[in-house]
Amino acid sequence: MKQVLQKEWSYLILILLPSLYLAYIWGSLPDQVPIHWNIEGEIDRYGSKTELVFLTLMLPIVTYLVMLAIPYIDPKDKIKQMGRKYDQIKTILVAFMVTLSLFIIYSSYSQSFGRIEFLLVLIGILYIILGNYFKTIRPNYFVGIRTPWTLENEQVWKSTHTLAGKLWLGGGILVVLGSLLAEGNLTFYFFVAITLLITIIPAVYSYIIFKKLKQLRG
Repeated sequence: MKQVLQKEWSYLILILLPSLYLAYIWGSLPDQVPIHWNIEGEIDRYGSKTELVFLTLMLPIVTYLVMLAIPYIDPKDKIKQMGRKYDQIKTILVAFMVTLSLFIIYSSYSQSFGRIEFLLVLIGILYIILGNYFKTIRPNYFVGIRTPWTLENEQVWKSTHTLAGKLWLGGGILVVLGSLLAEGNLTFYFFVAITLLITIIPAVYSYIIFKKLKQLRG
């Protein structure tokens, strides 16, 4: 129990970082701050600085609470069987949301979204990291490529996640490179195209593999 509490306290400290940063610069913020930017990084909506409080709390805390609850509501306890792998995925996702919150606060403080390439590189790195974990994810209802066909057949799940791992790893590398080399709106559109491909291809592949296995079994 002591180890569990220590582990969760580390998450709480991580989650508090955006709020601490916001409290530090609070007096320097105007009453109205940028809240939303378009794909060119231009401000297209202002809002009260109190909205930043909601954003900095919502992104990491909701992610943490959902990831914390999943092992306890998993009907087949597959998530718990992942052990440290699941904890590592939870840490990665919470850390990503914390970083995103810090980026939003800084952008509002500086009155500029800065370079959208930074955010896309961050997402690309997330794809790379998650791609390395796909092969270790056991069949479950919450994490991974959850199509009707992967959930129905464990072999389909394994084959799909082996492919997905390679696609997300390669896609993440392409997103990082594209964000560093491309210019203007092309960077964003390239990111969207890669994201769609690494999401749709595994889903379609799971259906194809399921049908092939069904035919082989008569």
